[in-house]
Amino acid sequence: EIPLRLVGSEMCIRDSIQAKGTFRNGKRDQVYTLDIVAADEEEAKHLIYSNFGSRHATPRRFVKIDTLEIIDPSESTAAVVVAHFRDE
Repeated sequence: EIPLRLVGSEMCIRDSIQAKGTFRNGKRDQVYTLDIVAADEEEAKHLIYSNFGSRHATPRRFVKIDTLEIIDPSESTAAVVVAHFRDE
């Protein structure tokens, strides 16, 4: 489980997270690995479901998330991760 980390009472620190799993693509399940930036596990899951819903019209029930792990931002080539951690 990825913990929520807060600084002060308002500001939330975001981590680079790598998700692995499968999603239904037509009649077959397709394996995926997706790097995202999120504050906690709940937000990470929402971003993953939203990604596959908008790009592939896949309902949430057909998206399976096997693992969520925090990764070092320098290991990722995903544009959203590179852009978020550019100044660090």
